[in-house]
Amino acid sequence: MSNRPLAAAGRLVPLLRAGLIAGIVIAAAAYPLVALTGLGAKATAHAVEHKTKLLTTALPAETSYLYAPDGKTVLTMFYEEYRQYTKLSDMSPNIQQAIVAAEDSRFYQHHGVDPKGVARAFVANTRSSGVSQGASTLTMQYVRMALRDSATTPKEVQEATQQTSLRKVKEMRMALDLEKEMSKEQILERYLNSAYFGHRAYGIYAASEIFFSKTPKDLTPVEAATLAGLVKSPSEYDPADSDQKEATGRRNYVLDRMSQLGYLSPDSAAAAKSEPIRLKLTNPPNDCAAVPDKYNSWGFACDYLKNWWSAQPAFGENRLERMDKLRRGGYRIVLSIDPKIQEAAEKNVGAKEGTGSPFANGIVVAEPGTGRVKAMAVNRTYSLDLSENPQSSNPEAGPKVKANYPNTVAPLLGGGDLPGYQAGSTFKMFPMLAALDSGMTLSTSFNAPYRYKSAVYDGWAPSNASGAMTGQQTMWSGFGKSVNTYFVWLEEKVGADRAVRLAEQLGLRWRTDVDREQASPTKVKKWGAFTLGVSDATPLEMANAYAAVAADGRYCEAIPVSAIMNRDGTPATSVTPGGLHREVAKPRCRQVVSADAARAATDAARCPTGDTPARGGCGGWSTADSVRGTVGRPVAGKTGTTDSTRSAWFVAYTPELAAASFISDPDNPFNAVGDGQSQIPIAAVAETLRDGLKGQPTRQFTPPSDAIVG
Repeated sequence: MSNRPLAAAGRLVPLLRAGLIAGIVIAAAAYPLVALTGLGAKATAHAVEHKTKLLTTALPAETSYLYAPDGKTVLTMFYEEYRQYTKLSDMSPNIQQAIVAAEDSRFYQHHGVDPKGVARAFVANTRSSGVSQGASTLTMQYVRMALRDSATTPKEVQEATQQTSLRKVKEMRMALDLEKEMSKEQILERYLNSAYFGHRAYGIYAASEIFFSKTPKDLTPVEAATLAGLVKSPSEYDPADSDQKEATGRRNYVLDRMSQLGYLSPDSAAAAKSEPIRLKLTNPPNDCAAVPDKYNSWGFACDYLKNWWSAQPAFGENRLERMDKLRRGGYRIVLSIDPKIQEAAEKNVGAKEGTGSPFANGIVVAEPGTGRVKAMAVNRTYSLDLSENPQSSNPEAGPKVKANYPNTVAPLLGGGDLPGYQAGSTFKMFPMLAALDSGMTLSTSFNAPYRYKSAVYDGWAPSNASGAMTGQQTMWSGFGKSVNTYFVWLEEKVGADRAVRLAEQLGLRWRTDVDREQASPTKVKKWGAFTLGVSDATPLEMANAYAAVAADGRYCEAIPVSAIMNRDGTPATSVTPGGLHREVAKPRCRQVVSADAARAATDAARCPTGDTPARGGCGGWSTADSVRGTVGRPVAGKTGTTDSTRSAWFVAYTPELAAASFISDPDNPFNAVGDGQSQIPIAAVAETLRDGLKGQPTRQFTPPSDAIVG
């Protein structure tokens, strides 16, 4: 017997020359016994050594988990291969013994390659003129799986799995080398975390959960033998099949082998074989559509997280690489949503317009000073099932185009590729901030007519919504009453380009061809209508832009997470242009306007809400004077409506929170919501701020300086 492997190897070359590769492809495993002693070794040694070193550190793909803010409640997972890496010490000895019995009974005797197994396989395959028996040890199988899992190109995947003599040569050489670098326990741990057990279960943790709804530590001998039997052929031995005959036979074979190896007594093995296979199947959630019903509205925040993730250079050079990292990187992600504020938002949007309305009423709440998103809610059910949705309200849509209600996964609140909705007079914040930051004062006065013909904007002549707005106005009264002609005049003074660029610095992006053209260097100075909110914006953008004003002019990028941990428990980081490592989940803030300018804008923005500014007068009336009474604490904000009230907005903030709400038809912007609906966003914001801040101490806005009051 001791000479058979060498004899087998000697017979291999003539057989290959005879063109019988297909019939003896696994028998070629005998080749390395000669090859590694000299023949062909030099040609592959360097590459094999390099890859072997990589395998000592390479880990298989792992599922990423998305948690609620408590860091414990799992909202969903992201994976291509459902897997959670588990240490050998957290696995039952039963599964360790079962896999050795099933796949490599001499695992603890050989050094990566089993000469007896090679010889036995070669003889069997030669006699059968085909592939009837393999010779791969657990170590060799792990090498193959690790090369496959670490492959970054289709070519590397093919090289790792193709049935060729050269692949076997490299695999056996790497197995021998790997056992010099890693212990048997380390190899077994890697193997059990890499093997595929069927039903999208990669690794023993996933297999234990999917088939038996338990952890690997709790597997019984019967369960362990069932799972170990799957590795050879997950589909053939699938115990979830209605006919468990093949699965039971394979399980019993493993139990017999465990008994023969001394892992089980003959009586224990016999008793185990008499038991039926009892499954307790689990279907692990995957992606945002699998968020539990209890947290259905959180699906929109989950979807925003994915869009945000896909734009983060920390996770790859392009969108494809970044999403691959999310599904394979084993991250632990904690969503920034605040359950109390989210509950308030859910309750207060769609109070009058339910999920069955074509008009979407949504709200986003952001935290000043961090940019963290605290709530995202809209009167829609987050679902991929559009079968019961009616036809779209857009007359230009085809008859088969479904509406966005009651079910949708469209990013109606922002963070995706939808342009948003015209935001009306909420945009007056931008020229006012630009004017204050340029040195103008809150007391800047203009006798605003009902209609104003602009010489700067080539004779464009906008008018006010009401004749009651005519007369001398300051920033306080002009903002409180939303006087169009005052703000067109103010924008002329500061420059439309400066207002537009400031809005960009506060996070706004132009997503339509018209908006991009108007914001271009050649057009921007003539974009007089910008101050009236003719551009599309999302509630996510507007909440975060106003949050910067609440934070004394410090803008923080919108962020949907409070923590992102790598699979090893360390915070995920990115490298700044200066070479510094920065936690990806940390706020990213910068000062956009002076603190005094922001405080002055806030003082004026208290006028629309019925609040009392610290330094000036609001002119007797305002557009949302009920808000201060509803919120019950200092609050600033701005209403906004478009022509024919096709959409209506309200954006407001306290020192602690900023919220933006809209109502519009996402499918058809020409489907006007009507004047009667304009109060819906006002109520949604005011009541959400009230409910979300209930029980918290009341904080005051910092008044502006004398210099900027004027």
